[in-house]
Amino acid sequence: MTFLASIISACATNHLAPIATVPQVDLPKFMGDWDVIAAIPTAIETESYNAVESYVLDKDGSIATTFTYNKGGFDGKLKTYKPRGFVIENSGNALWGMQFIWPIKAEYRIAYLNEDYTQTIIARNARDYVWIMARTSTISDAEYKKLTNFTAKLGYDLSKLRKVPHNENNIK
Repeated sequence: MTFLASIISACATNHLAPIATVPQVDLPKFMGDWDVIAAIPTAIETESYNAVESYVLDKDGSIATTFTYNKGGFDGKLKTYKPRGFVIENSGNALWGMQFIWPIKAEYRIAYLNEDYTQTIIARNARDYVWIMARTSTISDAEYKKLTNFTAKLGYDLSKLRKVPHNENNIK
């Protein structure tokens, strides 16, 4: 019985609480281009350069999303994906379902958003992927450290975080 109790206890301590979202997102203010500064990337973006996520609020309330990057290097092939975001009701606009393939909607949690809407962190409860984004392709070392510290506090393994290279010929 003690062995079973220790296994249950170990599982309970390894379970992380759900990631809180910001209380409220002004969707029109959130729309536009966001440069991906760093990410624990999905399989499609492990070799991304100049990665930019762009949002447009459609009349039906969904979010037309365009994710573009150069694959493998600054001069790499331009890749473009067009998922659609769906804001979850009563979430303060901070929880979305992001649909790349119908009918699957991936969790998209706005876990951090600074006051002037220039930096954000998009997280998932599974802690498998995370995106640190900004309105500019570079941020100061101090800002980067602040955002990565916040990401670590969410329960992410920062050793998996990849800083996304950007150059002045950004694809925006």
